[in-house]
Amino acid sequence: MILGILGGGQLGWMLGTAARRLGIECVFLDPAEHCTADLVGNRIRAAYDDAEALSELARRCDVVTYEFENVPAASAARLAEEVDVRPGWKSLETSQDRLVEKSFLAAHGVPVASFAAVEDLTSLAAAVAKVGLPAILKTRRGGYDGKGQAVLRHPEDLESGFAAIGERPAILESMIDFDLEASVLVVRGDDGATEVWGPIRNQHAGGILRRSDCPAPNVSPKAASAMLAHTEKLARALDHCGVLTVEFFVRGDDVLANEIAPRVHNSGHLTIEFAETDQFENHVRAVTRLPLGSTAARHRHATMLNAIGASPVHPDLAADRIATVDDLGIASAEATDGVAVYHDYRKKPRPGRKVGHLTAVSEEAPGAWVDQLITVIPGSSATEPASDD
Repeated sequence: MILGILGGGQLGWMLGTAARRLGIECVFLDPAEHCTADLVGNRIRAAYDDAEALSELARRCDVVTYEFENVPAASAARLAEEVDVRPGWKSLETSQDRLVEKSFLAAHGVPVASFAAVEDLTSLAAAVAKVGLPAILKTRRGGYDGKGQAVLRHPEDLESGFAAIGERPAILESMIDFDLEASVLVVRGDDGATEVWGPIRNQHAGGILRRSDCPAPNVSPKAASAMLAHTEKLARALDHCGVLTVEFFVRGDDVLANEIAPRVHNSGHLTIEFAETDQFENHVRAVTRLPLGSTAARHRHATMLNAIGASPVHPDLAADRIATVDDLGIASAEATDGVAVYHDYRKKPRPGRKVGHLTAVSEEAPGAWVDQLITVIPGSSATEPASDD
């Protein structure tokens, strides 16, 4: 079995690492000069819309998946003519356009914030009349980690906000007064079998995820049950194969879906140490039609911290007895109680860039130990200022 993966970043690296454990080879397609995934597989270096490269990938692989959802639509369609692509086109199409995504969520009975389509300043004014202020203006396509967005608080913000997103087709969403943010990850096999992780509580700053905790603190059983049910329902509605992530706003017992990611997700990185089967292995299992593994927890608590903008200093890692992961994803210490493991993505640091993550597992609720780890991992504090990248 040979698995093709569109994208060669850290998600590709972790997918490739999981595939190796299952005896599956990977071939990546990515145009970058250097990729983290080069550590665990061969790579076709070409643009995502390179017809010859896509055909070569199809010839070399039994099935193709992707590590990010902004795969060019034409490229995914071309590949699907020659080789199985999982998750399928419906998941990709729904998640690539925020207006299509919100409409899909609402049509399937999943609560969402009030929203309206925006094409120009005239339609933006009409959208504000419907949605109200404050609101968030987001490009319909592209953008991540807070990019492609503008907050509108006053009527005089409309023109500058629309200019800030490049005057592109957009969606206006009402701002939500929420208690916390959480995500649920589900993996669904080609046969419809499912396994679920979560809910996971997420903390952002500057539009970038800084910290995730599982089980999600301060989430009521009713809210948790609703998130799990919504996520599994959406996976079925999409006929999804692989990992699907749904991000939610939580207000007491009520939840509102924010967005869908039809792939492995940053908030699920902690599953590597926390769960019996992590998100990467189960995604590979699903798309290659292997039986899914159990997602049961191996520890009572896990906290994930993103390293953003800079890598931690290795003497600090050693001083705090933090295990590290080698090129093939093998940790220098087993993730037993009270162990923290750092995953270095081998990426050049720059402001706003995710260059690694740390997961700490324990049988006690996160406390002073995790507070100390935050001081070691650059950019992991939820009080970090907005990125300038």
